[in-house]
Amino acid sequence: MKRAVSISLGSSQRDKRVETTLLGQPIVLERIGADGDQKKMRRLFQEMDGQVDAFGFGGADLVLEVDGRYYPLHSVAKLVDGIHTPVVDGGGLRAVVERQTARHLADLLPGIQPKRALFCVGVGRYHMARGFVDAGYEVRFGDLAFGLDIPIFLRSLSMLHRLSRILLPVMTRLPFEWIYPTGDKQNEIRPKYHAQYAWASVIADDFLYIKKHLPERMEGKIVVTNTTTPEDIELLRARGVSHLVTSTPRLDGRSFGTNVMEAALVALAGKGRALTNAEIAGMLGAADMLPTVLALQESEK
Repeated sequence: MKRAVSISLGSSQRDKRVETTLLGQPIVLERIGADGDQKKMRRLFQEMDGQVDAFGFGGADLVLEVDGRYYPLHSVAKLVDGIHTPVVDGGGLRAVVERQTARHLADLLPGIQPKRALFCVGVGRYHMARGFVDAGYEVRFGDLAFGLDIPIFLRSLSMLHRLSRILLPVMTRLPFEWIYPTGDKQNEIRPKYHAQYAWASVIADDFLYIKKHLPERMEGKIVVTNTTTPEDIELLRARGVSHLVTSTPRLDGRSFGTNVMEAALVALAGKGRALTNAEIAGMLGAADMLPTVLALQESEK
């Protein structure tokens, strides 16, 4: 049986193992958290190298793609130096699947108004953001606020492009824990930026960024994210979120990150390397991976 394992910088409290069938083939999907310990993460990759069919790199991106430019995250890329098993961070799957999320939402949740979307960190969900812009949404990007605690929100893709060209060559060389919650910090919630959450109908991003400053009340909001556990769902339900949308399937009560699902495709393809976007699109063509929509409030079910 094929086996795809995500080793994540995130908390081990979110670990999960599932045996399932994807594209007609049996496969084991597993997520192992290193609790923010980069030495432990490196050791896990080394110990399991050659023992699994593909690795997902969780809790961080190895490379950010914005407007056709690629920015390696040097502080985390070193963790997989010398690893022979293919390692993917989910970027290829996001480029193929998340670009279509807004288009699918028009059918799955018709009538979303106003068409406003808040992306906590746009450089990490760039293809999804492009899809929402193409679908006629007004967007705001909280890269400075959520990433650097600078309370400025960008209001266009062109502004995001300019900021990326200026800051990402520097930011990608900083210690990763300076810009992303790791370890126990992933469990902290400091409500903030209430006006920005209130402005948007859709809040989209990595769940830990959404959770980082989640307001106490989120009535009627739609959250578009991934890697959600049953506890995450109850948190959103308790705060009044209307619908939870995940771009990958829910398996055994939770959605796995795009890095896990891309690693699964790499394992199933059996090529011994990462797949191109075209190859990912080809594998998913027959499956048509639609977003999963969960109504969180009784009146919405």
